[in-house]
Amino acid sequence: MRILVTTDTFSGVWTYTRELVSGLVTQGARVVLVSFGEIPLPHQTGWMQGLHGLEYHPTAFRLDWMQEGEQDFHAAQDYLCSIIHDSRPDLLHLNQLSFGALPVETPRVVIAHGDIITWWLTVHGREPASSAWLDWYRETIIRGLERAESVVTTSRWMEEMLRVAYGDGFETCVVAPGRNPIYFNPFVTKEESVLAIGRLWDTGKQVALLTQHSHGMPVCIVGADHPIPPPPVPIRADVKVSTGEHEISVKGAQTESQLRTLYSKSTIFAATSRYEPVGMTSIEAAFSRCALVANDTPVYRELWGDAALYFERNDADSLTEILGQLHKDREMARLYGTRAYNRARERFSARRMVDDYLRLYRQLRFSRVAVA
Repeated sequence: MRILVTTDTFSGVWTYTRELVSGLVTQGARVVLVSFGEIPLPHQTGWMQGLHGLEYHPTAFRLDWMQEGEQDFHAAQDYLCSIIHDSRPDLLHLNQLSFGALPVETPRVVIAHGDIITWWLTVHGREPASSAWLDWYRETIIRGLERAESVVTTSRWMEEMLRVAYGDGFETCVVAPGRNPIYFNPFVTKEESVLAIGRLWDTGKQVALLTQHSHGMPVCIVGADHPIPPPPVPIRADVKVSTGEHEISVKGAQTESQLRTLYSKSTIFAATSRYEPVGMTSIEAAFSRCALVANDTPVYRELWGDAALYFERNDADSLTEILGQLHKDREMARLYGTRAYNRARERFSARRMVDDYLRLYRQLRFSRVAVA
């Protein structure tokens, strides 16, 4: 099977794509990968070495949600169509909803990694202010959803949000996200500490909840959710945020190795997001055997069930109370770390994600042949 996959180089979609494409090629598929946003740096493409079934086309076309992204959209779409014409894939796996309406006959799935309107609905409780650009954006997303043979979400919650924002004119299915456990170390001796990932100003991630009280143990906030290349010389860029008795360490972007170390040594991962369309950082923390303390939202309940502890939605006092319980009861913290780890191994491995996609691809091809 030959599959064309789109991705971007700015967000966690790149990590998601790495897991997907590596797994597809390992399973014998041939993949044509097209990236948008920026030409990736060498450290971002190192994983492609040795994947002999992969053909890669990097581009710098801006994404639909970016400033002036609308100006690049038609050129990006034309470029994709030319790649499809030349490579003749059996199926399109589009990690951008807006490309779902490509004017080609190839069957396609589009993946919902997040979008502006569902973000606003979740974070602000309303849609963004009307504008000509927003009208274009909404119409483009709706066309992409309705033209796809299948719209994939990583949770039922995200499926419901898409329908609230864009209507019911599309078919959906859920494919859980996945990471390869080999990238994480669950067996390092834990330090009594809390880890969170997200920018302090990001109201969707709302890691600032951790800065409102002291917690009796070190807290580390990493201000970027995807790795950077190892610097040629060590860079120290930690900032201390005072909360009275204790201080919180706020770190800049980390390398993959640094993130692995932070995950592995942290006892607790604070999943504070109010908008979480994929939940990849909580999966990475679970594979590192961190106890998960999650915002009590439908998506976290769906992903983690009784394998996590939950604080009252968006409430800093409740978060502090739960962290205090785990700090006092180390056995409880170990128990929830193991629960999260076991659930991640059961539900969120890259192998399971790839197998689910291959099943979906075959169903769509079979359906297309049957209709023909």
